[in-house]
Amino acid sequence: MEICVDSIQSAINAQANGADRIELCDNLFQGGITPSAGKIKLAKEYLKIPVFVLIRPRKSDFLYTDLEFELMLKDIEMAKFFGADGIVSGALKEDATFDLPRMEALVQASNPLPFTCHRAFDRCVDPISELKNLAAVGVQRILTSGQKPNAINGIELLDKLAHKAPNGLQIMACGNLLPENIDPLLKIRQLKEFHAAVLGSVHSRMKRRGDAPMGEEALAKEFEWKEAVPELIKGLSEKVHGR
Repeated sequence: MEICVDSIQSAINAQANGADRIELCDNLFQGGITPSAGKIKLAKEYLKIPVFVLIRPRKSDFLYTDLEFELMLKDIEMAKFFGADGIVSGALKEDATFDLPRMEALVQASNPLPFTCHRAFDRCVDPISELKNLAAVGVQRILTSGQKPNAINGIELLDKLAHKAPNGLQIMACGNLLPENIDPLLKIRQLKEFHAAVLGSVHSRMKRRGDAPMGEEALAKEFEWKEAVPELIKGLSEKVHGR
């Protein structure tokens, strides 16, 4: 059971409630981007479970400029320096096929750490064909919701992917997983790994808030953020480990 987190408190919540691993990022509101060096270092100081680090320079698509890709390689170097246990990343071409030379470069830069292809996979045009391509360049794990908004809607493709994945390539199911909806996925015996970001709202204790927003959100939203919910992590972990 991997829990995706964008704060140290969420990471601590994950470990304390049965998670086997975290994926560490920033800004889950935009699908996750590369976390800071300080966040990686502190996560490693507080956690005993593995810390996989997301390498994604910005929101939106997975089609990167040369400069963005250079940054990704530097961020992998940084993540390894601060103790990352695995790397999570990916890159597509304009036609929504995987950019295999860049994927291979990402895998090589991550070596000897395990490499997860993230949800760029859910944007690719031919997911079944890409299984062998990604395995050939050294990808060890694919994170996917079955190309649907959530894993339950994508269960048919997840089942196919889990059965067709080459040896050494693990399919990790994700997408709005909760203790009350994960059971159908647990029945697919070839699915061994699951990923969730189970978030709840945390409200600021500031007594004075002023009238000047700091960003593009409404002022009231700037005094609220999300953290991983311990009860939901525990519920998912119990389901996965008790299957």
